[in-house]
Amino acid sequence: MTADLLAALRCDPEIPAPDLVAVDAADRLVLDEAAPLLEDAAPGTVVVLGDRYGAVTLGAVDRFGLTGVRAHTDRLTGELALAENAARLGGADAFRSSAGLDPELVAGARVVLLLLPRSLDALDEVAGLVARHADPAVAVVAGGREKHMSRAMNEVLARHFARVRASRGRQKARVLHAAGPRAADGAADPAWPVSARHADLGLTVCAHGAAFAGARVDIGTRFLVEHLPDAVPEARTAVDLGCGTGVLASALAAARPGVEVVATDESAAAVASARATVAANGLGERVRVQRARGTAGIADASADLVLLNPPFHVGAAVHDGVARGLFAEAARVLRPGGELWCVWNSGLGHRPALQAAVGPTRQVARNPKFTITASRRA
Repeated sequence: MTADLLAALRCDPEIPAPDLVAVDAADRLVLDEAAPLLEDAAPGTVVVLGDRYGAVTLGAVDRFGLTGVRAHTDRLTGELALAENAARLGGADAFRSSAGLDPELVAGARVVLLLLPRSLDALDEVAGLVARHADPAVAVVAGGREKHMSRAMNEVLARHFARVRASRGRQKARVLHAAGPRAADGAADPAWPVSARHADLGLTVCAHGAAFAGARVDIGTRFLVEHLPDAVPEARTAVDLGCGTGVLASALAAARPGVEVVATDESAAAVASARATVAANGLGERVRVQRARGTAGIADASADLVLLNPPFHVGAAVHDGVARGLFAEAARVLRPGGELWCVWNSGLGHRPALQAAVGPTRQVARNPKFTITASRRA
């Protein structure tokens, strides 16, 4: 039955992309390697972290009859895909999704199934959380595609667990097993979120492990910050779309006391980071951060200004579908005459798509790598 369930999984509502699949060899290997641990797992003792579209969560529920499973995936798209697959195929009552990467998520867990993140910082935060708050007898089964794994992942896990070993590879996937949490021996308090002061911007930036660029300010965002004084100077309402750590939202609010900003991102780590950044800069009364796909929850024609540094990946694939979707989201929430200010890698050639989705588009600035455009809503 489990094989049929896995074959029936879908990626919806993910944007279709080349090589995008709902289940891969790493998902299957995690389930097989964890089988001895899951066969007798008590209700409420299994946690699944980083499941992309539900293969591990629903596969474990179906194969081993688990109940009370706790699941967390950073991307809201993955969380929604898990829910939609469970509604179609069964298992919705056997798990609950959590948006927060917090102690309650892993408290008392005896088995943690982890799809390895590419970021070592993200792995460090997750491993530390499990080591500090799961059951001292917890076993971690962490899988990934070999092309995305490195020996440094073993080292990160070894900082938090006394025993780390690798499985044999299968179909270009591999699993790392970890046990013996060092937190039981008095490991240090969590390091996350980290923070950094950027004196040139007048901002403190905070970041959780999975946040893009960490507490640094990526060069595209920095370029757009330099030109913010010219972005709809009379604006009173603004949206930081795909806000990441909240740099653009915070920079705009700090420079313009009369502006109210909504910052959105589908990444739980980004939202937690942006909230910490906003709080660190004393801007909590004028910047609201929410986890959402695009501009969900923001009214039509309600914003004078939208700021956007769009991503260019769907999962591991380079793809412009996310950016094009965000252009349409920006158009929906802009008032007539409002503007989308967007910074993008010049090689991506977004200007025609911006013009089609939003309206007349002009170049504001360009450097050797990035272009900033302003698109006016008709």
